[in-house]
Amino acid sequence: MTLSDEELAEELTEGVTSRAPSRTRVVAGRFFGSVQGWIGFVTLVLMFLLAFAGPYFSKWSYTDKDFMAFLQPPSAAHWFGTLQTGADVYAVTLRGMQKSLIVGLLAALVSTALAAVVGAFAGYFLGWTDRGLSWLTDLLLVLPGFLILAIMSPLFGAGQWPLFVIMLALFLWMVTSKIVRGMAISLKEREFIQAARYMGVPPVRIIFRHVIPNLSSLLIVDATLNVSSAILTETSLSYFGFGIQPPDVSFGTLIADGSRTALYAPWTFWFVAGLLVVTVLAVNLIGDALRDAFDPSAKRAR
Repeated sequence: MTLSDEELAEELTEGVTSRAPSRTRVVAGRFFGSVQGWIGFVTLVLMFLLAFAGPYFSKWSYTDKDFMAFLQPPSAAHWFGTLQTGADVYAVTLRGMQKSLIVGLLAALVSTALAAVVGAFAGYFLGWTDRGLSWLTDLLLVLPGFLILAIMSPLFGAGQWPLFVIMLALFLWMVTSKIVRGMAISLKEREFIQAARYMGVPPVRIIFRHVIPNLSSLLIVDATLNVSSAILTETSLSYFGFGIQPPDVSFGTLIADGSRTALYAPWTFWFVAGLLVVTVLAVNLIGDALRDAFDPSAKRAR
Protein backbone atom coordinates (compact mmCIF):
# COMPACT_ATOMS: atom_id res chain seq x y z
CA MET A 1 0.00 0.00 0.00
CA THR A 2 1.50 3.33 -1.07
CA LEU A 3 0.75 6.74 0.35
CA SER A 4 -0.03 9.80 -1.70
CA ASP A 5 2.20 12.85 -1.49
CA GLU A 6 -0.36 14.69 0.61
CA GLU A 7 -0.71 11.83 3.11
CA LEU A 8 3.05 11.40 3.33
CA ALA A 9 3.55 15.13 3.97
CA GLU A 10 0.82 15.06 6.62
CA GLU A 11 2.42 12.12 8.44
CA LEU A 12 5.84 13.74 8.34
CA THR A 13 4.39 16.98 9.70
CA GLU A 14 2.59 15.14 12.51
CA GLY A 15 5.80 13.29 13.38
CA VAL A 16 7.85 16.47 13.56
CA THR A 17 5.14 18.21 15.58
CA SER A 18 4.88 15.33 18.04
CA ARG A 19 8.65 15.18 18.51
CA ALA A 20 9.25 18.93 18.85
CA PRO A 21 8.26 20.09 22.34
CA SER A 22 6.80 23.55 22.75
CA ARG A 23 8.79 26.31 24.41
CA THR A 24 6.48 26.19 27.42
CA ARG A 25 7.20 22.50 27.95
CA VAL A 26 10.93 23.07 27.56
CA VAL A 27 10.92 25.88 30.13
CA ALA A 28 8.73 23.84 32.50
CA GLY A 29 11.09 20.89 32.14
CA ARG A 30 14.11 23.04 32.97
CA PHE A 31 12.31 24.67 35.89
CA PHE A 32 11.13 21.45 37.53
CA GLY A 33 14.41 19.78 36.64
CA SER A 34 16.24 22.08 39.06
CA VAL A 35 16.36 21.44 42.78
CA GLN A 36 15.83 25.09 43.72
CA GLY A 37 12.80 25.28 41.43
CA TRP A 38 11.16 22.33 43.16
CA ILE A 39 12.04 23.59 46.64
CA GLY A 40 10.75 27.10 45.93
CA PHE A 41 7.57 25.91 44.24
CA VAL A 42 6.62 23.36 46.91
CA THR A 43 7.46 25.77 49.73
CA LEU A 44 5.40 28.59 48.23
CA VAL A 45 2.43 26.28 47.65
CA LEU A 46 2.66 25.18 51.29
CA MET A 47 2.78 28.82 52.40
CA PHE A 48 -0.38 29.60 50.43
CA LEU A 49 -2.13 26.53 51.82
CA LEU A 50 -1.11 27.48 55.34
CA ALA A 51 -2.26 31.09 54.88
CA PHE A 52 -5.65 30.41 53.30
CA ALA A 53 -6.55 26.93 54.57
CA GLY A 54 -4.78 26.99 57.93
CA PRO A 55 -7.33 29.23 59.69
CA TYR A 56 -10.04 26.59 59.21
CA PHE A 57 -8.13 24.17 61.47
CA SER A 58 -8.22 26.51 64.46
CA LYS A 59 -11.19 27.50 66.56
CA TRP A 60 -9.78 31.02 67.00
CA SER A 61 -10.31 33.89 64.60
CA TYR A 62 -7.82 36.74 64.25
CA THR A 63 -10.41 39.04 65.87
CA ASP A 64 -11.04 36.76 68.88
CA LYS A 65 -9.58 37.49 72.32
CA ASP A 66 -8.97 34.96 75.07
CA PHE A 67 -9.24 36.99 78.26
CA MET A 68 -8.05 34.00 80.28
CA ALA A 69 -4.73 33.74 78.41
CA PHE A 70 -2.77 36.96 78.11
CA LEU A 71 0.74 36.57 76.63
CA GLN A 72 0.77 32.80 77.07
CA PRO A 73 3.35 30.51 75.40
CA PRO A 74 2.35 27.93 72.77
CA SER A 75 -0.01 25.28 74.09
CA ALA A 76 -2.70 22.88 72.95
CA ALA A 77 -5.28 25.67 73.13
CA HIS A 78 -3.12 28.25 71.36
CA TRP A 79 -0.62 26.64 68.98
CA PHE A 80 1.55 29.75 68.55
CA GLY A 81 0.73 31.28 71.95
CA THR A 82 -1.14 34.53 72.59
CA LEU A 83 -0.44 38.25 72.45
CA GLN A 84 -0.75 40.78 75.24
CA THR A 85 -4.32 41.40 74.14
CA GLY A 86 -5.21 37.70 74.33
CA ALA A 87 -5.30 37.32 70.55
CA ASP A 88 -4.25 33.95 69.14
CA VAL A 89 -0.82 34.31 67.47
CA TYR A 90 -1.56 31.50 65.01
CA ALA A 91 -4.75 33.18 63.78
CA VAL A 92 -3.33 36.70 63.46
CA THR A 93 -0.14 35.39 61.83
CA LEU A 94 -2.05 33.59 59.10
CA ARG A 95 -4.25 36.64 58.60
CA GLY A 96 -1.15 38.80 58.24
CA MET A 97 0.36 36.28 55.81
CA GLN A 98 -2.78 36.41 53.69
CA LYS A 99 -2.64 40.19 53.43
CA SER A 100 1.10 40.29 52.70
CA LEU A 101 0.82 37.62 49.98
CA ILE A 102 -2.11 39.39 48.33
CA VAL A 103 -0.36 42.75 48.47
CA GLY A 104 2.87 41.26 47.11
CA LEU A 105 1.19 39.45 44.21
CA LEU A 106 -1.03 42.36 43.16
CA ALA A 107 1.75 44.94 43.44
CA ALA A 108 4.08 42.71 41.39
CA LEU A 109 1.48 42.17 38.66
CA VAL A 110 0.61 45.87 38.43
CA SER A 111 4.24 47.01 38.41
CA THR A 112 5.28 44.44 35.78
CA ALA A 113 2.32 45.31 33.56
CA LEU A 114 3.15 49.01 33.87
CA ALA A 115 6.81 48.37 33.05
CA ALA A 116 5.85 46.31 29.99
CA VAL A 117 3.48 48.95 28.60
CA VAL A 118 5.68 51.99 29.26
CA GLY A 119 8.88 50.31 28.07
CA ALA A 120 7.28 48.84 24.94
CA PHE A 121 5.63 52.11 23.90
CA ALA A 122 8.84 54.08 24.49
CA GLY A 123 10.98 51.61 22.56
CA TYR A 124 8.58 51.15 19.68
CA PHE A 125 7.60 54.77 18.97
CA LEU A 126 10.80 56.53 20.09
CA GLY A 127 10.75 60.28 19.36
CA TRP A 128 8.66 62.44 21.67
CA THR A 129 6.88 59.43 23.12
CA ASP A 130 10.19 57.98 24.22
CA ARG A 131 11.39 61.32 25.62
CA GLY A 132 8.23 61.87 27.62
CA LEU A 133 8.05 58.36 29.06
CA SER A 134 11.79 58.30 29.77
CA TRP A 135 11.49 61.64 31.59
CA LEU A 136 8.67 60.22 33.72
CA THR A 137 10.68 57.09 34.44
CA ASP A 138 13.78 59.06 35.44
CA LEU A 139 11.69 61.34 37.64
CA LEU A 140 10.18 58.43 39.56
CA LEU A 141 13.62 56.85 39.90
CA VAL A 142 15.00 59.85 41.80
CA LEU A 143 11.92 60.40 43.96
CA PRO A 144 12.15 58.85 47.46
CA GLY A 145 9.39 56.27 47.19
CA PHE A 146 9.56 55.23 50.84
CA LEU A 147 9.17 58.85 51.99
CA ILE A 148 6.29 59.53 49.61
CA LEU A 149 4.43 56.42 50.74
CA ALA A 150 5.04 57.42 54.36
CA ILE A 151 3.61 60.89 53.73
CA MET A 152 0.54 59.41 52.03
CA SER A 153 0.02 56.79 54.76
CA PRO A 154 -3.04 58.61 56.23
CA LEU A 155 -4.86 57.64 53.02
CA PHE A 156 -4.24 53.95 53.69
CA GLY A 157 -6.86 53.60 56.38
CA ALA A 158 -8.82 50.48 57.25
CA GLY A 159 -10.11 48.84 54.09
CA GLN A 160 -8.01 51.08 51.83
CA TRP A 161 -5.24 48.55 51.17
CA PRO A 162 -6.00 48.43 47.39
CA LEU A 163 -4.86 52.06 47.21
CA PHE A 164 -1.71 51.07 49.05
CA VAL A 165 -1.09 48.31 46.50
CA ILE A 166 -1.38 50.79 43.61
CA MET A 167 0.94 53.31 45.25
CA LEU A 168 3.44 50.57 46.06
CA ALA A 169 3.39 49.31 42.47
CA LEU A 170 4.09 52.82 41.16
CA PHE A 171 7.60 52.69 42.64
CA LEU A 172 8.60 49.20 41.46
CA TRP A 173 8.44 49.33 37.66
CA MET A 174 11.02 51.89 36.49
CA VAL A 175 14.17 49.78 36.14
CA THR A 176 12.33 47.00 34.32
CA SER A 177 10.75 49.49 31.92
CA LYS A 178 14.21 50.66 30.85
CA ILE A 179 15.20 47.06 30.10
CA VAL A 180 11.95 46.51 28.19
CA ARG A 181 12.55 49.71 26.20
CA GLY A 182 15.98 48.54 25.03
CA MET A 183 14.64 45.12 24.04
CA ALA A 184 11.67 46.68 22.23
CA ILE A 185 14.00 48.88 20.15
CA SER A 186 15.82 45.81 18.83
CA LEU A 187 12.64 43.76 18.54
CA LYS A 188 10.86 46.30 16.31
CA GLU A 189 13.44 45.66 13.58
CA ARG A 190 12.61 41.94 13.40
CA GLU A 191 11.03 40.63 10.22
CA PHE A 192 7.66 39.69 11.67
CA ILE A 193 7.24 43.15 13.22
CA GLN A 194 8.10 44.85 9.94
CA ALA A 195 5.74 42.52 8.07
CA ALA A 196 2.89 43.43 10.42
CA ARG A 197 3.68 47.11 9.95
CA TYR A 198 3.68 46.82 6.15
CA MET A 199 0.34 45.00 6.30
CA GLY A 200 -1.18 48.03 8.00
CA VAL A 201 -1.58 46.59 11.50
CA PRO A 202 -2.06 49.47 13.99
CA PRO A 203 1.02 50.17 16.15
CA VAL A 204 -0.85 49.63 19.42
CA ARG A 205 -1.99 46.21 18.23
CA ILE A 206 1.57 45.34 17.19
CA ILE A 207 2.82 46.26 20.66
CA PHE A 208 0.25 44.14 22.50
CA ARG A 209 0.15 41.24 20.01
CA HIS A 210 3.82 40.93 19.08
CA VAL A 211 6.23 43.08 21.10
CA ILE A 212 5.09 42.42 24.67
CA PRO A 213 4.41 38.66 24.17
CA ASN A 214 7.96 38.24 22.85
CA LEU A 215 9.25 39.75 26.10
CA SER A 216 7.28 37.31 28.24
CA SER A 217 10.35 35.53 29.64
CA LEU A 218 11.74 38.77 31.08
CA LEU A 219 8.37 39.88 32.39
CA ILE A 220 7.59 36.54 34.07
CA VAL A 221 10.91 36.53 35.91
CA ASP A 222 10.52 40.20 36.83
CA ALA A 223 7.01 39.65 38.19
CA THR A 224 8.22 36.75 40.31
CA LEU A 225 11.09 38.72 41.82
CA ASN A 226 8.84 41.73 42.34
CA VAL A 227 6.64 39.64 44.64
CA SER A 228 9.41 39.35 47.22
CA SER A 229 10.36 43.02 46.75
CA ALA A 230 6.76 44.10 47.29
CA ILE A 231 6.37 41.89 50.37
CA LEU A 232 9.56 43.26 51.94
CA THR A 233 8.62 46.85 51.09
CA GLU A 234 5.14 46.41 52.52
CA THR A 235 6.62 44.81 55.64
CA SER A 236 9.04 47.70 56.11
CA LEU A 237 6.36 50.34 55.65
CA SER A 238 3.88 48.56 57.92
CA TYR A 239 6.60 48.06 60.54
CA PHE A 240 6.97 51.83 60.82
CA GLY A 241 3.20 52.36 60.69
CA PHE A 242 3.04 53.66 57.11
CA GLY A 243 1.57 50.66 55.30
CA ILE A 244 -1.36 48.43 56.23
CA GLN A 245 -3.33 50.20 58.94
CA PRO A 246 -5.21 48.66 61.91
CA PRO A 247 -7.50 46.82 62.29
CA ASP A 248 -5.93 45.08 59.26
CA VAL A 249 -2.77 43.13 59.98
CA SER A 250 0.21 42.11 57.87
CA PHE A 251 3.71 40.78 58.40
CA GLY A 252 4.95 44.30 59.08
CA THR A 253 2.38 45.20 61.73
CA LEU A 254 2.80 41.84 63.47
CA ILE A 255 6.61 42.11 63.52
CA ALA A 256 6.34 45.64 64.88
CA ASP A 257 4.08 44.46 67.70
CA GLY A 258 6.12 41.33 68.39
CA SER A 259 9.46 43.17 68.51
CA ARG A 260 8.37 44.89 71.72
CA THR A 261 7.93 41.57 73.52
CA ALA A 262 10.47 39.45 71.61
CA LEU A 263 12.92 39.18 74.51
CA TYR A 264 10.56 37.78 77.13
CA ALA A 265 7.81 36.38 74.85
CA PRO A 266 9.65 35.21 71.70
CA TRP A 267 6.60 33.42 70.28
CA THR A 268 5.04 36.81 69.48
CA PHE A 269 7.91 37.59 67.08
CA TRP A 270 9.72 34.52 65.80
CA PHE A 271 6.78 32.70 64.23
CA VAL A 272 5.94 35.74 62.09
CA ALA A 273 9.57 36.52 61.26
CA GLY A 274 10.27 32.90 60.36
CA LEU A 275 7.30 32.66 57.99
CA LEU A 276 8.34 35.93 56.34
CA VAL A 277 11.87 34.64 55.71
CA VAL A 278 10.61 31.31 54.34
CA THR A 279 8.09 33.00 52.03
CA VAL A 280 10.57 35.49 50.57
CA LEU A 281 13.22 32.79 50.18
CA ALA A 282 10.77 30.54 48.31
CA VAL A 283 9.82 33.36 45.91
CA ASN A 284 13.49 34.16 45.25
CA LEU A 285 14.26 30.50 44.55
CA ILE A 286 11.40 30.38 42.05
CA GLY A 287 12.65 33.57 40.40
CA ASP A 288 16.19 32.23 40.07
CA ALA A 289 14.95 28.91 38.69
CA LEU A 290 12.72 30.67 36.14
CA ARG A 291 15.60 32.88 35.03
CA ASP A 292 17.77 29.80 34.46
CA ALA A 293 14.92 28.01 32.69
CA PHE A 294 14.27 30.84 30.24
CA ASP A 295 17.99 31.40 29.59
CA PRO A 296 19.43 28.35 27.77
CA SER A 297 22.95 29.70 28.20
CA ALA A 298 22.68 29.73 32.01
CA LYS A 299 24.93 27.26 33.76
CA ARG A 300 22.23 25.56 35.79
CA ALA A 301 19.91 25.38 32.77
CA ARG A 302 22.59 23.51 30.80
